[in-house]
Amino acid sequence: MADTWRLHDLLSRGVRSPAVRVLTVMVALAAAALGYWLVAPNGVAYPKGVFGMATGSSGGVYEKYGQLLKPNVDRDLPGVELRLDSSAGGPDNLARIAGGRDDFGIATADAVAHYRGADAGELRAMGRLYDDYVQLVVPTGSSIRSVGDLRGKKVAIGQVNSGVALIAERIFQVAHLDPDRGDLTAEPLGIDEAPKELAQGKIDAFFWSGGIPTSGVTDLTDTSHVRLVPLGNLATALDALASEQDPEARNSQIYRSSTMQASAYPRTDPDVAVSTIAVANLMVTRADVPLGLVQRVTAAVIDSRDSIGRQVHSAQLVDIRSAIYTDPLPLAEGARRYYVSAKP
Repeated sequence: MADTWRLHDLLSRGVRSPAVRVLTVMVALAAAALGYWLVAPNGVAYPKGVFGMATGSSGGVYEKYGQLLKPNVDRDLPGVELRLDSSAGGPDNLARIAGGRDDFGIATADAVAHYRGADAGELRAMGRLYDDYVQLVVPTGSSIRSVGDLRGKKVAIGQVNSGVALIAERIFQVAHLDPDRGDLTAEPLGIDEAPKELAQGKIDAFFWSGGIPTSGVTDLTDTSHVRLVPLGNLATALDALASEQDPEARNSQIYRSSTMQASAYPRTDPDVAVSTIAVANLMVTRADVPLGLVQRVTAAVIDSRDSIGRQVHSAQLVDIRSAIYTDPLPLAEGARRYYVSAKP
């Protein structure tokens, strides 16, 4: 019994000593840290919590992609909730990510190369996803057959600080059209508003840049006779302009000519394939987002390709073999670790 009391006395004095108090605090902090982090079955640790993904405007492919990716991330990363934040589009997404308001988002390669924020050096890519296609939509009976025919017309060019606005403004430059000079009237309307405005005759045309099909355009073809104007002949000049304006674009092809098959929008009138301009989409994050989280979210993006692709057809083109080509952004270290571990 005496031995028991001596042991109790020693322990009591030990707890009162400064060294043991410091040790106790350290143990408590370690326990708290362990509670904040989780270790996946594959041994990759990641933090718990709510993390933001900047999506895009209502009716766009970015928004739909985020809605479909969210349950996959929430399921595959227990303790993580992916919060979806609407935005004006790719350039806005980059500003939100670089500034710490969001942790993930999608942006086109031209928007990345053009981003001028002081924090641009903090941006990293998680993978190349799918291509956006530039779409110039007009009523079937319109006299607009080429970009040059937009002179004197009222044209929606996307929301301010959107990827659509960036590429529409560049198209005007290579076509020698200047809204500020009065060559045409440019309206800052996104895919959530422009189709309705076109159907009501309030605008003559609208630009959209997105994966195909985009629901905002598809829904319009259900109720109105519209067609797509060919743009593919402008791709070379547009790519040269990007290289001239953005040093980050000089070592890669930003814009290229491509074709939208008739099956993209089967109810356009006439229902034919249309040449256009394509630009790659990148999944973007920030350098200080924890490596384990980036690695696990990258895995969720690749693993959910088929389930997302059933509703966002362009997402079917996400390929682990081409995802690592993320110019003009460097690949995030967490994403690199995923691709190395999952090398086909």
